[in-house]
Amino acid sequence: MFNLSKKLLKAITGASLILAASSPSFAGSPAKSLLTPDNHALILIDHQPQMAFATKSHDIVELRNNVTGLAKSAKAFNVPTILTTVAEKSFSGPLFPELKAVFPKQTPIDRTTMNTWEDDRVTKKFKSYKKDKLVIAALWTEVCGVGPVLSAIEDGYEVYFVTDASGGVSKEAHDMAVQRMIQAGARPITWIQYLLELQRDWARGETYKAVTDIAKEHGGGYGLGIIYAKEMFNAKEGK
Repeated sequence: MFNLSKKLLKAITGASLILAASSPSFAGSPAKSLLTPDNHALILIDHQPQMAFATKSHDIVELRNNVTGLAKSAKAFNVPTILTTVAEKSFSGPLFPELKAVFPKQTPIDRTTMNTWEDDRVTKKFKSYKKDKLVIAALWTEVCGVGPVLSAIEDGYEVYFVTDASGGVSKEAHDMAVQRMIQAGARPITWIQYLLELQRDWARGETYKAVTDIAKEHGGGYGLGIIYAKEMFNAKEGK
């Protein structure tokens, strides 16, 4: 009798665990710190020729690819995006043409201040979106990245810094600036991390094609893998 009861108890417990694991009510809630398409805005700062010439922390071809992938990611998810330049006509030159191509109707806000957060046009535009989170990529990391990141944090915003769509005049300059931002509370991310964090679930069919197209064009080996899987096995991300 005891053995039968023991076996029955094990069977009931096992069945309960299976049901619990398969029940949608047991799905965990996503972290509040995760980025979603509607909880943040993006500011792209000083991606201009003069700034790129002196950038040594990253290969410029790679940097241009990364920031374009970042911009396309934001556009695919309708994330409010601000483009800004510094001394465009007198020193630094125009915004990268590939970024203009992503946002052809937007005129970058040209500044004199190195700290974007001190330009009222930029901060007013950002605050008009009523977002608690801010994502920033900038040239150079140690000047035009650090300034607005630290300032926005002190103003109470959660700030994410896209490290591989930014760059400094040396690897040390970039790395030390990123460390300084982290110490102040900023969250470092990469552009592919940003893209996939916004997608999050491959069942979200409305953005599936845009996301995989961006990955195929700008995602290096990851994008090549998507192309290979599709051509060889007609496979795709998700089910």
